Amino acid sequence: MSLTHVLRASLGAALIATAALFAVSSPAPAVAQPAAPEAAAPATPATPAAGAVVEEAVENPYGLKALWNQGDYVAKVTLVIMVIMSMGTWYILFTKLFEQRQMLKSVRNSADAFWRAPNVNAGVGSLVEGSALRYIAEMGIKANEHHEGTIVDQIDKHTWVTMSVDRAIGSVQGRLTDGLAFLATVGSTAPFVGLFGTVWGIYNALVKIGISGQASIDKVAGPVGESLIMTAMGLAVAVPAVMGYNWLIRRNKAVMDQVRAFGGDLHNVLLAGRR
Repeated sequence: MSLTHVLRASLGAALIATAALFAVSSPAPAVAQPAAPEAAAPATPATPAAGAVVEEAVENPYGLKALWNQGDYVAKVTLVIMVIMSMGTWYILFTKLFEQRQMLKSVRNSADAFWRAPNVNAGVGSLVEGSALRYIAEMGIKANEHHEGTIVDQIDKHTWVTMSVDRAIGSVQGRLTDGLAFLATVGSTAPFVGLFGTVWGIYNALVKIGISGQASIDKVAGPVGESLIMTAMGLAVAVPAVMGYNWLIRRNKAVMDQVRAFGGDLHNVLLAGRR
C-alpha cells in the first residue's frame, strides 16, 4: 500500500472521530417550557383626583367632651355648677322679660279704661283680673271702706289709705324683682367659680409634670386646656347675668313709674270720696 492511501485513510478516520465527538458533546435542544404567570401586583389605593379636597374629621382631644371624660370629680362638679348657673340665668331672663311685657301692656291699656269709668268700682271691673293695677285698686278700695269701726280707726283715713296703696305698690315691685338676686349672685360669683376651675387645672398640670419628671407638651396640654375652658365658661356665664340684671332693673323702673303714677291718682280719687 502506498503512502498516499495510508494518509487518506488516516484523515478519513480522524474526520469520522471528530464528527462523532461533536455529536456526543453537543447538548440536546431545550424543550420550550410554559411561561410562569406573572405575580399579581399589589393593589394600590386609589388616589384622589387632582384638585380634590380630602376632608378628615379629627376629634379635638382638648374640647368639652375630653374635659368631661378625662376630668376628675372636682372638674365635673365645677362644670355642672356653671351649667346650672347658666340655665337659671336664661330662664329668669326670659320669664321676667315676658312678665314685664305683660305688665306694661296691662298698664297702658287698662289705665285708660279705668279713668274713663264713671266711678272707682266700675273702673275696677274694667281692669284685667289678676293684673297689678287691679290689685292696687282693690287694696285701696278695701282700705277706704273698712276704715271706720275697726281697730285701724285710730289712724286717720288719709294715712291708712296711703299706707295700703303703698303696700300694694311695694308688693307689685317685689314681684317684679323676684329672681334678680339670683342674677346678681351669678354675675358676681361665676368668674370666681371659673377661676377655681382654672387653678384646679393648673394644679393637675403641675402634678403630672412632677410625676413624669419632664414638662412635655403632651403632659400639660390637657390640664392647661381644661383650665382655659373653665375660665371661658365662667366669663360666658357671668356676662349674660350682669347684662340681664342691669337690663331688667332699667325696665322695672319704667314699669314702676307708671304703676306709682296710677297709685297716686287712685289715692287722690279715694280720698276725694267719689266712688
